[in-house]
Amino acid sequence: MRLLIASDIHGSAYYCKMLADTFVKENADRLLLLGDILYHGPRNDLPKDYSPKAVIEILNGLKDKIFCVRGNCDTEVDQMVLQFPILADYCILPVGGKIIYATHGHSYNCDNLPPLQKGDVLLHGHTHIPICDQKENYTYINPGSVSIPKENSPHSFMLLEDCKLLWKNLENGEIYNQLIIQ
Repeated sequence: MRLLIASDIHGSAYYCKMLADTFVKENADRLLLLGDILYHGPRNDLPKDYSPKAVIEILNGLKDKIFCVRGNCDTEVDQMVLQFPILADYCILPVGGKIIYATHGHSYNCDNLPPLQKGDVLLHGHTHIPICDQKENYTYINPGSVSIPKENSPHSFMLLEDCKLLWKNLENGEIYNQLIIQ
């Protein structure tokens, strides 16, 4: 299975459309969204082409291919308009004998770990900064942000196929990091 992983769209129709087009171009089977889909949040500037209604339309068009975890900006009101579940706090992905614990990052993160075993992977968005960091007992990964990247990082997403994880620039498709999960 080829999984496209993205986080922090924050209501940007421009970058959501780019993400949807990339999903098709990358021939991914599923799209995992790590939260913060429609609302830009009080600490962020408005992203390019801020239009939550357009984002709703784009994502509902892919509803059978999306699974999602809840971000700190996602609410029950958002669930009323999105036609795929968005309110789970986490999901578990078994990969290569390990698990990837996928969450948004505002509740479970490196300072408040979920139940991980040695060698597992903590995957979350929230910080808008792409990361691949080998900790003592786990690996921490973050795809960065689709629409509001921080610390001079690119608009980005990740691809997971088998045990290989690629970080890619959303605007030009270039791979800029990778990890093999073993």
